[in-house]
Formats: sequence, C-alpha cells, structure tokens
Amino acid sequence: MVNLSDSGFTPEQSSYLSGFVSGILQGRELPFLGQDGERRFTHEPEQSVHGTPIDDLCKEERIKHEQHGLDCYDAILANAASGEFPKDGDVFRYKFHGLFFVSPAQESLMLRCRIAGGALSSQQFRGLAVVAEKWGPGHVDLTTRANVQVREIMPENAPDVLMTLSEIGLTSQGSGADNIRNITATPTTGFDPDELIDVMPYARAMHHYILKNRDLYGLPRKFNISYDSGGSVSVCADTNDIGFYAVKVGENEQGLKPGVYFRMQLCGITGHQQFATDCGVLLTPAETVSVAAALIRVFIENGDRTNRKRARLKYLVDDWGFEKTLEETQKKLAFPLRYFPLESCEPSAPKAKQGYLGIHQQNDGKHYIGVLTPVGRISVPQMLALADVADEFGCGEIRLTVWQNLIIPGIPEEKLQAAITAIQATGLDHRNNTITGGLIACTGSRGCKYAAADTKGNAVELGAHLASKMILDQPVNIHLTGCHHSCAQHYIGDIGMMGTRVKEEDGSTVDGYNIVLGGGVDDQQAIAREVWKSVRADEIGPFVEQLLCAYLARREESESFAAFSRRLSVPELQALADTDAAATAAA
Repeated sequence: MVNLSDSGFTPEQSSYLSGFVSGILQGRELPFLGQDGERRFTHEPEQSVHGTPIDDLCKEERIKHEQHGLDCYDAILANAASGEFPKDGDVFRYKFHGLFFVSPAQESLMLRCRIAGGALSSQQFRGLAVVAEKWGPGHVDLTTRANVQVREIMPENAPDVLMTLSEIGLTSQGSGADNIRNITATPTTGFDPDELIDVMPYARAMHHYILKNRDLYGLPRKFNISYDSGGSVSVCADTNDIGFYAVKVGENEQGLKPGVYFRMQLCGITGHQQFATDCGVLLTPAETVSVAAALIRVFIENGDRTNRKRARLKYLVDDWGFEKTLEETQKKLAFPLRYFPLESCEPSAPKAKQGYLGIHQQNDGKHYIGVLTPVGRISVPQMLALADVADEFGCGEIRLTVWQNLIIPGIPEEKLQAAITAIQATGLDHRNNTITGGLIACTGSRGCKYAAADTKGNAVELGAHLASKMILDQPVNIHLTGCHHSCAQHYIGDIGMMGTRVKEEDGSTVDGYNIVLGGGVDDQQAIAREVWKSVRADEIGPFVEQLLCAYLARREESESFAAFSRRLSVPELQALADTDAAATAAA
C-alpha cells in the first residue's frame, strides 16, 4: 500500500488514491465501469483519423489515438499518489491539462494557465501567487501570449495545483499540445480611448466556446487566435493563425451598413517567417466565434497528421488556397460569409510602441498604469503587492500583455501618485525604458529542453549592460528566443536573437545567438533579416552596444531603428558591428 499520510491529501482523498494505486499494482481492473460493464474512456479503435490511416500517423497522433489527452486525469492522480512523473505517451497527454514535464532542463512540471484575453481579477492574481508560493518556485513567468506559467511543480502536487486553479475561476485545459492556445486580446480593450470596440466579450466567448466543445481538442498542431480592438496598444494579432482586426466601415458603394466590423486575417506563424494575411472576409463581432469554430473544424478534418512540420493551418491553406479553405468553412456555417474589399475599410490608427508602459488616460477619465516586469518574471511578494494596488487604487483588475508586462487599470487622477509609489515599493517601475521596456525572452535553457541558450539570464545581463552604457531617445524591442520554435518571436523584434550552440577551439560549445534585424508588427510589419550567426552569449552586450551606437551616429534625423536597419543592406549592417571587437570588450 502506498503511504499517503504526509501527502497533504484529505483522509477521503488518501483512501481513494491508496485503493486506486493498489489496484494498479495488483493488476486489478480500474474502478471505472459503465452500466454495461464497459470501461469508461475506452473505444473500439478506428482504422483512420480523419481519413489518415493509423499506420501513417506521426508519433503524437498515435498517442492521441490511443487515449484522448483530456482523459489522462486518472494518470495525473495515480502519479501524484506515487510521486512519479509522467512516462511515455502521458508526457504528451499531460499537456492537455496544461502540465509540462520539462526534463532534462528541470526535473519538474510546468503549469501553463489559460487566461481569456489576459484579464485577471486581483483575487485570481493572488490565487496564482499562492500556487507559485505553495507548490512552485516563488515566482511566475508572464508569457508572450498574455498568460502565466508556474514552474518547479512536483507530481504529487499536480492535482492540488489544478484544483486550486479551478477554484479561483481559472483553468489550464488545452493550454498545451495540439490545442487552441490562450485567446489574446488588446490589453487595454474596454478603456482605450482610441479603440473601435471592446473585444474582451468576444475573446471570453471564444475562450468558453472552446472549453465547452470537446471536438475542438486534438488538432493536428497548435492554433492561435487573437482580437485587436483597433486601439493604440498592439496584441500582435497578425502573428496568429486567426487574427480578428476591428475596422470601421463608412458609407460605401457595396450597400453595407456602416459600423464596426472585423477583418479576418489567416495563417500568421512568424517562426516560419509569415504574417497573417487578410482573406477578404468581413464579419460582424457576433459572427467571429462561429466562423473561427467552423474554420478550426475544417483544419481538424483536413490538416496534416503525418508530418508535424506541416501540421499548421498555414500549410493547409498553402495547399488549398484561400478560396477552397473558405468554401469548406462556409459549409459549416448557417449564414453566408461576407466578402468586402479591404481598401473600403477605414485604415487603423498606428500603434504606440511600448504603449503598454507608463501612465495613460482611459476613455472614462481614469488612468491605467503599465508596469515593467523584466523578461516577465515576477515574485510572489510583488504579485501580492500589485494585487493590493489594483484593489486600493484601481478597479480590482490586472491585464497581461503579449510583451511580458502587465497593466493596472481604473485609477482615478487623485490616486495616481499613491499608486506609483506603491508600485515602485515592489521594486518594479512604470516608466517607459527605451531599452528594457521592449526586452522579451522565452524560458530558455534553464527551463526548456529545446532551448540552446539561457535567454532570460542573457536578456537581463544585456539590459543591464546597455542601460549602463547609453540612453536611447526611441524605444527598441529586443527579443531573445531559445530555439526555432520562436516563443519569444524573434523575427518581429527590432533586434531578434535565436539561441544556438557556438563551437570553441577545443570542440566544446557555449551559448550563442544568431541575430536578425528589422522586424515589426501591425503598421510596422516586417520579418527581420538574419545578419549575424553564432555570436557568443557573453559577447552580445558589447556587440549590441556597438550596433546601437552606429545607429545613433548614422540614422537620418529621427529615424527609428527598424527603419534604419531596413534601409541598409545586410553587408552594410554587418559592417556596423564587429564580433572581434565585442569579444575584446567582453574580456
């Protein structure tokens, strides 16, 4: 019998789990029988998955075919009782519950939440702090999908983590593996004076529609959806599989009623160097959930399940084209798709670069404060203090951004100074820093088996080095990503870096980066070009310093770094910084 006396479970839980695990050890049938004696969750294996023969399925598809990922909660309980990490196919299935076994980077589980539109109540933020303090490392990481991750969770604590998440009104269901990821929305929506429409209700509706429909789990690969309100702060909607962009339509020759609609952009996947493209469809806000669901079901039925590298929406649309893709989507809708020329929509206002930081007036006369959280890492004491700030001075809400920062809205003018003082007391700052304000980093090699470099550590060191050496009069975004999966979206940074291993003379390797320049999103949309390969991590501080000094010396008037780097050819850019000089400066 497994001893659960010190596990933290209630006596009832201990009794159940002891019997459960003992049954496994003794080879007994699990106690999940239906009325007809059939075991729950089992099924007669089909000979194909959406037309793909079983023998042709890739490894992950076989795992899903053997057992649906959502049905592995019993394995989570059994592993908790025995203190074991998931094995074999359960490593993949755990991700359907938002749990990632990140060995060998860490011998622990990582929790990825699912936060609709990045909006949290102060109580939910406190609840996440409790999870991080009680079962995690004492901090959380804010992600580039306006989400939260908690690391260093042991298997015996996984059920408590998932139950606590549910009890504070959150979930992690479907936040990993081949599922629709966290729905993102303009972080200032609902109070941005420049926006066309509050998109939070639609992001929430999409979030709950996915949760309530089991057939939307187990896609060929992951899927991203985003809503842009037309406001001044970017949500990088054009990097998503579906990006809904709010637009205004005035009087027009097509006879369409003037008002606010959404353009539908498809197939953003910047890790594959592609932005979403307008597909010609114009939707009312209420139509967006239905159309997205129909398109996702088309993808489920027709996406590639044999080759993971071609299992994203982009490749289905590459094969079919927009016309056929939309025709198949139309078959699943009860209303006709509306086609309307993009040029007949009023152009959106430009985005405010790093507009997610600092003090800004809301559409109700109050203010929001954007708080800089360096590379997205925030401690439990800081979380609790910021939740207090949101309650005492704001409206009890916290918004997460896709830039690894957060926003506290609803602060009256007379409480602004007190709120700023309270934020600064946490060791964080609200002021827009042109260097560190746009410094983005994925988890890196300390917590991800795919990463070739310690991105978070390197990013913090880079920011400190640059801040001690120079002042920029314009913001520059620097993105460090650990591998080709590009979780930090290095191709959209002014300066982007992808981790690689750099060979030393003795044959060993050290952390390093391939460096790209000139990326951007929205009205500054561009895929960055690779300029340097294999720059050592300990040289990137002096190296980027050289580059930025050259930019300040050679730019035309108030030219942005993005415009400057796009104006020059790759050889001209390579002449701006010297790896040998950077190595000497770093020594």
